Amino acid sequence: MQGTLRHVGALRLSSVDGRTLLVCSLVLAAVWGQMNFTGDQVLRVLAKNEKQLSLLRDLEGLKPQKVDFWRSPARPSLPVDMRVPFSELKDVKSYLDSHGLAYSIMIKDIQVLLDQEREAMAKSRRLERSTSSFSYSSYHTLEEIYSWIDNFVTEHSDIVSKIRIGHSFENRSILVLKFSTGGSQRPAIWIDTGIHSREWITHATGIWTAKKIVNAYDKDHILTNILNTMDIFLEIVSNPDGFAFTHSMNRLWRKNKSIRPGLFCIGVDLNRNWKSGFGGNGSNDNPCSETYHGPAPQSEPEVAAIVKFITTHGNIKALISIHSYSQMLMYPYGRSLEPVSNQEELYNLAKDAVKALHKVHGINYIYGSISTTLYVASGITVDWAYDSGIKYSFSFELRDTGRYGFLLPATQIVPTAQETWLALRTIMEHTLNHLY
Repeated sequence: MQGTLRHVGALRLSSVDGRTLLVCSLVLAAVWGQMNFTGDQVLRVLAKNEKQLSLLRDLEGLKPQKVDFWRSPARPSLPVDMRVPFSELKDVKSYLDSHGLAYSIMIKDIQVLLDQEREAMAKSRRLERSTSSFSYSSYHTLEEIYSWIDNFVTEHSDIVSKIRIGHSFENRSILVLKFSTGGSQRPAIWIDTGIHSREWITHATGIWTAKKIVNAYDKDHILTNILNTMDIFLEIVSNPDGFAFTHSMNRLWRKNKSIRPGLFCIGVDLNRNWKSGFGGNGSNDNPCSETYHGPAPQSEPEVAAIVKFITTHGNIKALISIHSYSQMLMYPYGRSLEPVSNQEELYNLAKDAVKALHKVHGINYIYGSISTTLYVASGITVDWAYDSGIKYSFSFELRDTGRYGFLLPATQIVPTAQETWLALRTIMEHTLNHLY
C-alpha cells in the first residue's frame, strides 16, 4: 500500500458507493436484526509523538469511515483504541505498519463478545421470569429498565419518585428518579448515566446505585445525612433512543437518533451538544462523525430537557456524569487547558474519591481535569454545569482500560457499581459539608 490508505481508490470510496454500503447494511440489519460484527477487531496503537497521532486522526476523516475510535487520539501518553471492520483490517493494518505505528489486538473478534453478552442476557431473562426478581448483575433493555423504574418507585414511594423531564427525538419518555426525604427546592445532586448509548455498564451502575440509595438510607450514616439535607436526582437512561437502538440494531451505537433534512447520517453526540464551548476543539461538524456536535447548542431534546430541568430547579450543587471506559475521574474544563477557579479543591476531592474507590476492589483510576487527563472536548455536560454555577462537576469513565472496552461482561457490573458508589458518596459528602 506504500504507506497510504489508497486515498484515491478502493479505501476512499465515492460518496455514492459509501452511501450504498451504509444503506445496504441498514437494510440487512433491519431484515436480520442486530448488525453483525464478525471478524471486527479492536486495535490498540501507542503513538510515539504528535506526528503519529496526526496519522491516526487522518483515519477518522476517510469517507466512508474506516475506523470507530473507542479511545480517540489524544496525546502520546494515552493508548488509542479503534474498532476496525473485518473488511478493512488488511488495509488499516498495512497503513499502520507502513507508518511505523505499532499496534496490538485488544479484541480479536467483537462478535464473539456480543454473542456471549446476548447469551448471558437471555439466561438472566429466563431466570427473572421464573423468580419474578430483577437481576442487578445483568444488562437490560430500555423496556425492562422502565418497567423496573415503575416497580421500584412503587415499592419505595416513601423516598423515591419518578419525574418525566421531557421526550426524546423519537418521543420516548426521559425519566429521572428523585430521592428525597421531604421538603421543596432543597439543595440537590444530579447524576446521569448512559448519555452515550453503547456504554451499558453506566446504565447498569445507575440501576444498582438507585437500589443502594434506598437500602443505605437509615443504615449508612453518611448517605442518611446527605438525604436528610439534600435531594438526589438520577437519570439512568439519558439517551433512550440510542440505547434502544443498541439493543435492536447496532450494539455499538453512540449518538442519539435525530434526523435532519438534507443530512444522510443520523445522530448527534449528546456530550458535545452543550452550550459551553460549543463547536470547539474535540467536537466535529461532520454529521457522520461519532463526535458530531449538532447544528446548535442544546438542539437535541435529550440535552434541552436536562438543561431546562437543572436551570428551573436552580439549586443543584453537584453534577456527576458517568461514562465508560478508561477508569478516570475528571473535572472541568474539557474545552480548554484553563484551570477552573477551585481547581485545587476539585483535584483533592477527585483524589479522595479515587482512593475510596480503590479500597473496594483494588481498581486504579487516574484523575485530573478533562483536558489534561483525557483530551480536549468542547460542548460537554460538566463544562456547562460548572459554567452554570455548579461548583462540584465531575465526569467518570468506568471500567475497564480496554480489555473489553464497551463490552464489559455482566460479571463486572456489581463490582464496578460497588466501587463507583464509594467515590460517588465521597463527592456527595463533600458537597454536603461545603454547601454554597
